[in-house]
Amino acid sequence: MAVNDIAALGARAMAHVEAIARHTDVAGQITRLYLSPAHRRAAETVRALMEQAGMAAFIDAAGSVQGRYEGADPSAPSVMIGSHIDSVVDAGRYDGVLGVVAGLVVVEELARAGRRLPCAVEVVAFGDEENVRFPTNLSTAYALSGAYDPRWLEGTDRDGVRLADALADFGGDAAAISKLARSRGSVRAYLEAHIEQGPVLEAEGLPLGVVSAIAGITRARVALRGEAGHAGTVPMPMRRDALAAAAEMIALVERIGSRREDTVATIGVCEVSPGAVNVIAGGVNLTLDARSPDDAVRRAMVAEIRTVMDAIAARRGVGLTWQTTMESPATPMAPEVADAFAASVEDLGLPARRLLSGAGHDAVAMARLAPVGMLFVRCKGGISHNPAESITAEDAGYCVRAMIEAVTRLAGA
Repeated sequence: MAVNDIAALGARAMAHVEAIARHTDVAGQITRLYLSPAHRRAAETVRALMEQAGMAAFIDAAGSVQGRYEGADPSAPSVMIGSHIDSVVDAGRYDGVLGVVAGLVVVEELARAGRRLPCAVEVVAFGDEENVRFPTNLSTAYALSGAYDPRWLEGTDRDGVRLADALADFGGDAAAISKLARSRGSVRAYLEAHIEQGPVLEAEGLPLGVVSAIAGITRARVALRGEAGHAGTVPMPMRRDALAAAAEMIALVERIGSRREDTVATIGVCEVSPGAVNVIAGGVNLTLDARSPDDAVRRAMVAEIRTVMDAIAARRGVGLTWQTTMESPATPMAPEVADAFAASVEDLGLPARRLLSGAGHDAVAMARLAPVGMLFVRCKGGISHNPAESITAEDAGYCVRAMIEAVTRLAGA
């Protein structure tokens, strides 16, 4: 393997990343939420890139982009490469997108060599991995794996727009989503490349890592309802201050989430009303995100958090409602796929470092359909979900080369 091979692969991957990064709904940043105009433009760009690479491609009923590079035996189960092109608000370039473009460059390389593997190679750019706009859970990946929840269609964004209506405006078709489900056995393996979103690989001087498992996630919305009042006239003991209750809860959530090395718990949103300097807060909306690689541990942690929140609310005379919006199971990687990645990394002269993913990925949903595996790529400072997100072209090249070799192994070539 020549150095210039890695450089060329990395350069092409980075060029594709830039082509997708220009699509945003907010000037001066990357914000590309599911079913937004920027998502549609990015999907069209990815479809064009797939077709240029030699794939038959289309945007499906749920808003994902699917491409297929046919194999020697069209009836054989395919190897699928995927990730997502939606983003968080004010995002970086590489989260999700790197995995999509890695698949694109894999197919470009096969087509450039005039090579057909024993089975087809598919590339999928999912549209709803971040689940930022609507209260869903990896909905576009679950559409393919056969577990799409039709109740998601009635969910609304902050502006009150229903997912079903946004999908229609996007050009999708809610009635056809059920037809996207693949049969088990039609995909022999699902592979996903992703930036690490953590500092381990950089700290150890490694460009690549092999994921061993993905942590399980619980997300919830918590609404607190106290009583607004004049900040200068209501005595402290007589207040029903929703924000004071929330502050106590936030501190205890942090403490509970910190008890173990393998758990985390985060209050990511705190919306206060009426939000005036001289008014006691009458209402607060919170979000909870709790994670662990052990589902039993995660469920026990969430139960404790809920018990603590209920007790604080009762003591302070504040009403509390709880809505669980996501339950995503811990997902071990399939040994055969993880081993294929490990062998491919070692073929590059690198150690196959195994590590846990604390972040959720489309691979969780795809594990219902096929054996799954993930490859992590070093990112600067471990920073993600941030405009400072950064990787090198060389590391992107290593990623693509390892992906090519893993695909080849799993395809039986």
